[in-house]
Amino acid sequence: MPSWSDVVALGRRLPEVEEGTWFRTPCLRVRRKSFCRLKEDGETLVVRVVDLEDKEALLRSDPGVYYTTPHYDGYAYVLVRLAVAEPVQLAELIEDAWRLSAPKRLVAAYDADARPVGG
Repeated sequence: MPSWSDVVALGRRLPEVEEGTWFRTPCLRVRRKSFCRLKEDGETLVVRVVDLEDKEALLRSDPGVYYTTPHYDGYAYVLVRLAVAEPVQLAELIEDAWRLSAPKRLVAAYDADARPVGG
């Protein structure tokens, strides 16, 4: 059962991630660009996704974990019920959201450092 502290720990593995606030709730950001935040209920993560197609695919894949509200219609953000989210999928979502917000050079440097030896 992941919590906000788990989200922070996952985000801190990525370059230049810092904690902040967004709409008066805790968030993660890279170079002042927020990419996920905790909703006011303290149990739901709002996370940026690639596009509306990606959002729809997540919503169809597991409606018990991923959902949306009319407020987010037309926006590439999905809501994640942290209490039932799988940690591996959560880590992937956070990294993908970071990639969307981080400068291209920072992402390229991260990818270059992450290459396996001899690869």
